[in-house]
Order: sequence, then C-alpha cells, then structure tokens
Amino acid sequence: MLNKNFTFNYRDYDIGADISWGRDEEMKVSSGLFQNTQRLDLVWNNINSMTDDSSRIVRSFNLTITFNPTDIIYIDGRVNLTLIKESNKWKILRWVDESNF
Repeated sequence: MLNKNFTFNYRDYDIGADISWGRDEEMKVSSGLFQNTQRLDLVWNNINSMTDDSSRIVRSFNLTITFNPTDIIYIDGRVNLTLIKESNKWKILRWVDESNF
C-alpha cells in the first residue's frame, strides 16, 4: 500500500537524469503496465540491508515483463524502500529504483 505522499524515483540513463513522480502518477503508470502486458512476474530476492526498525529496506528483485511471446523484458534490479507505519499498517513512502536498466 502506498502512503499519500509516496514518491517513485529512478535514474533515466538515456538522458542522464533522475526522474521522480508522486502517488497519482504511479497509479497511472502501474495501471498502464498491467493493461498492456500479458504477464508480469516479480520475484523478490535477498534483503541487502534493513534498518533496525524496518523503516528502510534495500532488496533485490527479478522482473519479467511479457508484452507478447516475442516481446519479453527481463530486469534484475534493486529497490530502496522507505516505509512508514500508519494505524498499525506499513505503507511505502518512497521507492527508489536502483536498477541499471
């Protein structure tokens, strides 16, 4: 679940700049991804680091995006999450994609 002040950040290596957007844009981007793919497979791997209070977690992942049988993208990456606890529920406050894609 995303916090109302959620931000997503990633590095666009094509233009050499950091890009970020908020919760509303993230919901649009995610919706478009789900609508335009045949299959999404996400595998969470090892936790690389975590704060004592679990509010910050760095974890690796493997993502396979299948648009059609001849258009498949494989991404091996890492995410740096900042979490916040609200009403006894953890929510993602910040997602930093540290992938080299």
